[in-house]
Amino acid sequence: MYIDPIVVQYPEALDPEGFVIATYYCATPRDTNGLKFGAALAVEQSCGTWLKVPGETEEVRARAIARVIGVYEAPAYQIGVPEGVTERHFIIRLAFPKGNLGPSVAMLLSTVIGNISSSGKVKLLDLEFPKSYLDYYKGPKFGIPGIRDLLGVYDRPLLNNMIKPCVGLDPEMTAKLAYEAAVGGVDIIKDDELVASPYFCPLEDRVKAVMPAIKEADKVKGEKTLFAFNITDRTENLKKNAMTVIKNGGNALLVNYNTIGLDAARMLADDPEIDVPILAHSDYTGAVYESEWSGLSVNLIGATLPRLCGLDMIIALTPYGKFPMSMDSFVSAGYKMTAPLGHIKPVFAMPGGGTTQGHIEDVINKFGKDVMIAAGGAIHGHPMGAVAGAKAFRQGIDAVMAGKTLREAEKDNPELKAALDAWGVYGEAQATQNYDLKSKF
Repeated sequence: MYIDPIVVQYPEALDPEGFVIATYYCATPRDTNGLKFGAALAVEQSCGTWLKVPGETEEVRARAIARVIGVYEAPAYQIGVPEGVTERHFIIRLAFPKGNLGPSVAMLLSTVIGNISSSGKVKLLDLEFPKSYLDYYKGPKFGIPGIRDLLGVYDRPLLNNMIKPCVGLDPEMTAKLAYEAAVGGVDIIKDDELVASPYFCPLEDRVKAVMPAIKEADKVKGEKTLFAFNITDRTENLKKNAMTVIKNGGNALLVNYNTIGLDAARMLADDPEIDVPILAHSDYTGAVYESEWSGLSVNLIGATLPRLCGLDMIIALTPYGKFPMSMDSFVSAGYKMTAPLGHIKPVFAMPGGGTTQGHIEDVINKFGKDVMIAAGGAIHGHPMGAVAGAKAFRQGIDAVMAGKTLREAEKDNPELKAALDAWGVYGEAQATQNYDLKSKF
């Protein structure tokens, strides 16, 4: 076996501003040489082919070939592979010349996980960006600090509500439910990801019905509310839809970022005429991250990449309710939304997917105040009605921020008590699990 020395490098030997570093988990047959496998991935995703061609000069290779900067086996078989072991597991780190990528997510992903996504058990775990690459991206206009400024709320987690039922409502009924949630204390309400502009609830009609209801609710509660209208559509209609919302008084947008594409979402976020926050819905991301063997990690597709592309709030699926999500993946993705990333603003994680008032303590204990607790059924399906459902969340948030437990707070708050009686407190034996898509009905 011969591997060109230019392909295998110490990371210290490379210009730190010249490369994007990708980290992969790979599982291979017993007889695989890990270094050779890493080199094959690097060559496939840069200037090489399966055989040497005349145009692949030393100058071309020096400029464009990806480098293997780490191959680590776990367990680390150093003197031989034991009998009975049929599969070996590697962490492989590749450095890609920044000049290969250009300033688009499409080419970033084409480069770091393009053809090799069809190479068996290869999963992209993480990406490390030099400052010179981050400079291609503006990031969120608002993020956590901007949204707090819009709402005038600085000292607590924010509360989000998804309109329920998900689909089928007309504009007037949507407005009625939005009013109830807002009056109860919800900070940001959103369309469901399944509602964009169906015939029974066209986008423009929905904005014209909902925004007066939101303004009336704001007068009653003395706080401001954002409503994120779903503008998901064909690429050529996205800006038009955004401007329809803004011109009719809408104050936030929602996009299903993985179905419209990350560069399309970035186009909206970068547009100076679109001067309202954008909420990122995570639907279809499971098709990318759920396999333990392939695709991208949830940290990347569910946190880092949408944040890089300028989205201000990101739905984070949780282990609490109906979706399969491990607790460590949930917490890790949430931290990726707020951890320092050059000039890119931190964004709100929105834990949702079966969240109830009984989860408030756990969410705040994990993320502190810079989180947006998202609930649908636990507000609109509250035993005392939607207004009470929203109030119960605010009661719980205020209590936990004041150092109380939910059980202590329920004594003085009937709305919170009704919610806890219905669904319990997360971690207690009597807490109910909302319907699980993996279980039998």
